[in-house]
Amino acid sequence: MKEIVTIQVGGFANFVGSHFWNFQDELLGLAGDPHSYPSFKNHSLDMDILYRTGETQQGILTYTPRLVSINFAGALGSTSSYGTLYNNSPCAPSHVATWTGNVSTHVAEPRKKNLFLQSLYEEEQQKSTPLSVTENGNNNYERNIQDKDLVDCLETGVKYWTDFSKVHYHPQTLYEISGLWMDVEEFDNYGIGKDAFAEGSRGEEINERLRFFVEECDHIQGFQFIVDDAGGFSGVATEFLENIADEYPNTPVLLYAVRGTMSEIKPRSRKQKIARNLHDSVSFSRLSSFCKLIVPLGLPFLSTSRASTYLRIEDEKPYHCSAVYASGIHSMSLPFRMEQQGSAVVSQYMSGAVDINTIIQMLVGQGRQNMVAILDAAMPAPSLTGKESGQSLLGNLQPLTPEVAEYGEDLQAVECMTIHGALSSGGHQATVSEVKETIHAAYINTTTMPMFSHLSVAPSPLPIPLPFPKIFTDTIGQHGELFKSPKSSVSHPSTKGSLEVHSIPMAARLRSTTAILPFLKNRLENLRKFGTERGATGTELLRSWGFSRDELEDIGESLSRMVLALDPLPEYTSDSD
Repeated sequence: MKEIVTIQVGGFANFVGSHFWNFQDELLGLAGDPHSYPSFKNHSLDMDILYRTGETQQGILTYTPRLVSINFAGALGSTSSYGTLYNNSPCAPSHVATWTGNVSTHVAEPRKKNLFLQSLYEEEQQKSTPLSVTENGNNNYERNIQDKDLVDCLETGVKYWTDFSKVHYHPQTLYEISGLWMDVEEFDNYGIGKDAFAEGSRGEEINERLRFFVEECDHIQGFQFIVDDAGGFSGVATEFLENIADEYPNTPVLLYAVRGTMSEIKPRSRKQKIARNLHDSVSFSRLSSFCKLIVPLGLPFLSTSRASTYLRIEDEKPYHCSAVYASGIHSMSLPFRMEQQGSAVVSQYMSGAVDINTIIQMLVGQGRQNMVAILDAAMPAPSLTGKESGQSLLGNLQPLTPEVAEYGEDLQAVECMTIHGALSSGGHQATVSEVKETIHAAYINTTTMPMFSHLSVAPSPLPIPLPFPKIFTDTIGQHGELFKSPKSSVSHPSTKGSLEVHSIPMAARLRSTTAILPFLKNRLENLRKFGTERGATGTELLRSWGFSRDELEDIGESLSRMVLALDPLPEYTSDSD
């Protein structure tokens, strides 16, 4: 088995991860549900690649994500950092007297569970108790009313990523950074995060959490790393990645650098704008130096982007935005855990299994050595005929990566695409051959075609768990079908959630292309303009973050090489050249 260890660093990264693991939990539940669709009962995915089997001291078997999650102390809401399965608790305080003066104890009230978490707790308590059905048969009706209350409570009351998580975590998973003595808003730059990781034994404690999961693996295929790179957590992640590179030099890292819409709020002053631009340049360069493939995610305004054609997003809600990015990451992770095609039934509906290293080699090792990929998604993917949306499946793929060029021909483009749960004519599940024929025909009819394209096809659509936000428009049916016109009025549009939409077909694509050049050039130019040119206004700021002149030149060289790999023009050569 080729295991994957997932790492989530920072607030928004954990929002994304919470949705990601809810998808996995839903797949596990549907696989054992006799009433679920065949595509879920026979999803042909090896979930052991992401999960570990364990046992409590009471001999109860557990199945938990192979995951290390890092966040601020207090960011777990009502959830304990020790999880709920193993009944672990912090060590009791020492009774050795070291202080003879007066002692006062201040204990914060534990945060109350929201209605959704309360319902999960009650379900756990009642697992061994048979459900009683009322004489008038209203049990199901009452349950639907309860589900509506749960969905409504999440739609208006999510503050922490744990508020909508329905997954059990191992005690080694949730790590809280305590003792920083600052607000989240102040933890806003690379330098602060770098210092936080190095302080005391914090770095070694985090490394130990990772070792616990890695040492259990028979043959680890790679790390799936999700980091909120908008503030100080990019510094934490970079220091952590450097340790990973030293300890596991042959294990590839696939890194998603995510950020929420609220992180894109315009800075109030020129000084803040310069600080943000320098942070973005330094953060991206340093993160990319310790991974094999980096995928920036996070549109400034997801709600008005073409990626939200069939969605109604509230940009100010991380709960909403993170669900979209998590869907794309989930789709791209499916080929990493596809079971071997041993039967005709499996090969009819599933194709294109690859591991993390193979995906990286496809995207990075094809001539130009470009390690920065764009993630596109179609959510939901239209049927293969495209009659409902008026667009082909390829035409519905829209970037979730910011600052990319919309148009332009790149004859050396390389891509890896995943399509799962695709619908053919009549709403029937499409076979592998139908999907391949449709994609091939779509490329034949386009003006630009990638130099190389790998296609993975999986049978199971994206499952929509109960705590998924109400972000679907009225044009989407119960199983992701697209209707030509909404049922609600334009003046009073309605939204749908998990009670109305149970699953959707998805398409996602990682591509290596010159379309990423605006993103790269902006970071290179901002570093030079504000940080390294003679008399630059941000020089002192970068020095306060702990960067020497030589280190800044190395960062500039790194960004320059990324640009040159895609656009070998003289004006983008390094200063030393």
